[in-house]
Amino acid sequence: MPFASSRHKAPNTSISNPMTDSIADRFQRARQFTEQLVQPLSAEDCMIQSMDDASPTRWHLAHTTWFFETFILREQADYSEFDPQFNYLFNSYYNTIGEQFPRSQRGLLSRPGLQQILEYRDHVNQQLIQRLEHPEFLTQYERLLEIGIQHEQQHQELILTDIKHALSCNPTWPKFHDLPLDTTSRNTPSEPITIDEGLYEIGHFGPGFAFDNESPRHQAFLHQCTVSSSLVTCGEYLEFMEAGGYQRPEYWLSMGWAAIQQQGWQSPMYWLNVDDQPMQFTLGGLLPLNLDAPVTHVSFFEADAYARWCGKRLPTEFEWEVAASQTSIADNDPFVDWFVDQGLAIHPTCSPSGFCGSVWQWTASSYLGYPGYRPPAGAVGEYNGKFMCDQHVLRGGSVATQRSHIRPTYRNFFPAATRWQFSGIRLAD
Repeated sequence: MPFASSRHKAPNTSISNPMTDSIADRFQRARQFTEQLVQPLSAEDCMIQSMDDASPTRWHLAHTTWFFETFILREQADYSEFDPQFNYLFNSYYNTIGEQFPRSQRGLLSRPGLQQILEYRDHVNQQLIQRLEHPEFLTQYERLLEIGIQHEQQHQELILTDIKHALSCNPTWPKFHDLPLDTTSRNTPSEPITIDEGLYEIGHFGPGFAFDNESPRHQAFLHQCTVSSSLVTCGEYLEFMEAGGYQRPEYWLSMGWAAIQQQGWQSPMYWLNVDDQPMQFTLGGLLPLNLDAPVTHVSFFEADAYARWCGKRLPTEFEWEVAASQTSIADNDPFVDWFVDQGLAIHPTCSPSGFCGSVWQWTASSYLGYPGYRPPAGAVGEYNGKFMCDQHVLRGGSVATQRSHIRPTYRNFFPAATRWQFSGIRLAD
């Protein structure tokens, strides 16, 4: 374990409350948790980049640190940079800040080493913690600190999805963790949710953090429809496969049919047939396919094709949000409790129907700005707005999403062929 050290006190394993905890406490929790999350990984694990869309764990550790250094600490006259070259190496996509090292080549960076990246994290942590003791500093940078914390938590999710893909490339099927968190069944069917025709308020409102792409709140007209209260399971998706779903072009969008032909897709990502037994690679290693668990690691194309095969469709993101707002939220999931006990409080609060927190759910909506949306001024404005093209919205959060990020208005977005995220299917009619 490369992270075993006395540099930090043991993390507080209770769940952070954004409404009551100080921002200094939440900053330290988020930073400590990232390092605790990657404890099972070796230095070699942390260097792997298994595809262009994924990043090495070491890069995530450095980039989240770069965010705080770039947007807050470099503004301070008395701050000394840890290494000026890091501004190029660990800038993700902020053109306003400067050039970036090519994303597809991040796995080629053997230097700086893991230990130096951890020292970089310590340097930035200490500099920020010292400054957070001054009320005027906190007042000036509170919004940027909050964005940085939320950004760090987003990268905690990416660490899990990226290392899962990397480990899946190893023919020995190594485990990330003994708990197969991504195959647990929490999908309780109940009556579909009916949405009456009319105008509905969409988007973030009230207290609490939200990203800029969740606003402004606005009205959307919805036709009468129903949204399923449960997610599509592995067993249900297996029926689609056995019915020849991947061989029948009538169910597929043109680009989707081209994708499965070019990529050779015949099943969701990480499904395998081992000795005539359906298996699935998970963060807990290779396990028998759980037919009752929500199907995950499917692209928008696969979700759409399955919906067509069923004679249904994917909900729009507005239908999804209205349906989600009509479900109750439970806070007694034993799966959550296990993670809290281990200090891995990433698993979100789930509704009894699994509406939130099991898998990200593809919607039929393209990722666009809401009416009246304007990106924030400055480099931070590149965070969300610049990606509003050729992407689809996902809602709901997954097993890897931070609990505090689970809200009906939260918008994730990826290109239609994306499969390495924990993405699944909810149907509408």
